[in-house]
Amino acid sequence: METHEFVRPLCEDAQVNWDDLRYALAVARARTLSGAAEVLGVSHTTVGRRLRSLDEQLGVRLFDATPEGFLPTAAGADLVAVAERIEADTLSLEGRVLGRDERLSGSLRVSAMELVFRAFREAFTGFAARYPSVALTVTTSDDEVSLARREADVVLRLNNKPPEHLVGRRVGRMQFAAYAARSLAARVGEGAALGAYPWIHWDERLDVGWLDAWLAQHAPGASIAMRVDVSAAAMHELIAAGVGVQFLACVEGDADASLVRVGPIDPFARRDLWVLTLPELCDAPRVRAFTDHMAERLRATLGQT
Repeated sequence: METHEFVRPLCEDAQVNWDDLRYALAVARARTLSGAAEVLGVSHTTVGRRLRSLDEQLGVRLFDATPEGFLPTAAGADLVAVAERIEADTLSLEGRVLGRDERLSGSLRVSAMELVFRAFREAFTGFAARYPSVALTVTTSDDEVSLARREADVVLRLNNKPPEHLVGRRVGRMQFAAYAARSLAARVGEGAALGAYPWIHWDERLDVGWLDAWLAQHAPGASIAMRVDVSAAAMHELIAAGVGVQFLACVEGDADASLVRVGPIDPFARRDLWVLTLPELCDAPRVRAFTDHMAERLRATLGQT
């Protein structure tokens, strides 16, 4: 219902405010009380209590508890639609306000892939030292984050074709190669083919077809020592422990004296590194300062212009 005839009068009569609506929105997205609680920074009992309170205020049941989680009823779906529109308007306003803030101060939330943060952490700490009036918060995640929902103001991502709705700057290109522990390379033998090494592969439940195809072409007959679903840091540790071979960013692998490249840099495994933000935020002084700083530091580190 485009005009939300059912929910609007109920919300008005019960004086439901945005703080109430965001609890319903969080539950609709997470489908669990604990997941919504994590997003909202409260306990799951608080989320349950606020949902019950909403039901009582509106005189309807907003969610059904099912084996798939909490699913909105018809009334709940309508209320969530209203909440999403209010959220979008609120966040858009916040973004425009930040974009017009001429101060080189205030908060700045940045999301970076874990391997990018690990490889260039000195660039992040350098920004904090250079601009102490900017309250920098960095979160690491390989999952996409929503800038529109203000999960971050700026993201650093490896992508040869960044999303069209974001703007930013290409700050370099990261190279990747296959690495092994020196001890493993010594056992397998100098100059051995890639197929002679044991490999660390990804969990079959992940999208790993690309690695299967690459191994079939470049390392036929290779054995799989272990399948994993781990962080970049844990993968690095597994390689260093001699478990098997896997790809690492060259900027990280070359810096570890216990590792050795066992194959050339493959053009297939090159990724552009971008600093990206929303169009309305790109001219905010703190965003522009961060983008300029990272471009300067990362290009120097990667030896690219």
